[in-house]
Amino acid sequence: MHRPAQRDQRNQRDQHARDEYRPSRRTSRLRRVLVCAAAVPAVLVAAGCSSDSGSPTGSSTTQQSPSARPSQSASASADSIRPAVYTTLPKPCTVLSKKTLGDLVPEAKSGKQGASDDPEARVGCSWDSLKDNGVKGSQFRWLNVSLLRFESDAARGEADKQAQQYYDKQVHEAASVDGAGSTKSEPLTGAGDQATTVRYDLKKKEGTFKQQTVVARVENVVVTLDYNGAGLAGDGAPDADALTKAAEKAVKEVVAAVSEANKGGDAGASTSASPSAPASKGASPSASRSASESASPSKSSSAESSSSKSADAKN
Repeated sequence: MHRPAQRDQRNQRDQHARDEYRPSRRTSRLRRVLVCAAAVPAVLVAAGCSSDSGSPTGSSTTQQSPSARPSQSASASADSIRPAVYTTLPKPCTVLSKKTLGDLVPEAKSGKQGASDDPEARVGCSWDSLKDNGVKGSQFRWLNVSLLRFESDAARGEADKQAQQYYDKQVHEAASVDGAGSTKSEPLTGAGDQATTVRYDLKKKEGTFKQQTVVARVENVVVTLDYNGAGLAGDGAPDADALTKAAEKAVKEVVAAVSEANKGGDAGASTSASPSAPASKGASPSASRSASESASPSKSSSAESSSSKSADAKN
């Protein structure tokens, strides 16, 4: 007599469990869709956009490492080349304080470190945040930090010169994103030897993304910080000026972290004229692909998370 009723109760419990599970799956999928919209196609594999894992470290970097070891035959002429000032990079997911991350990506639980074939030369980390404001909609934020370190050698020249060339390339590509509107570019002081902020709007089916790319060079290291936000499902677009201010503050923190990791470097003014620190094991990073490219919304390449081409809000 009671068995049909018990079966009905079990069925109701099972249905309730499925209903509870579906929203969380929908939220997870929505987050992945938004991350894909915020990053460039080249970074999609690393960001888990093409899989159910949701992990940006799903693919390994196969491109040539920026610190590819050159032939020792050039050792004689290398004696006349000034060695690189910075010989290591900080752990990318630790370069920003909890307070800064709370301001930029308040709903992010942790950073996702990108895969790298040479962590001494190229690293990167990304965070994403989706804040649900109920019937008003939601606010999405995506942040990526990538660092590329160059080494001196006779074939490619001095590390800081290579870094400067790569810096110029990153700035140019960040300001040349297809489909970008209201693009503005301006120099930034107090962030290493040179820094530039590029900002623009990018319309996608999910909404209009307010993109900020800040590129900074400190000696032989180039930092590329990408930060964008969008109001979804009826929520208003974030204030671009506020996003830019937050991104610029964050990049200064990253530059300071590079200096701290090398103990004694100058994160402010250039020290290229002063005696440089001994070079690291690696020889010289080729400016081909980089960590900054892996998550930077500029058209440049990216290696920090996946392959090559900077993460940009295009796709």
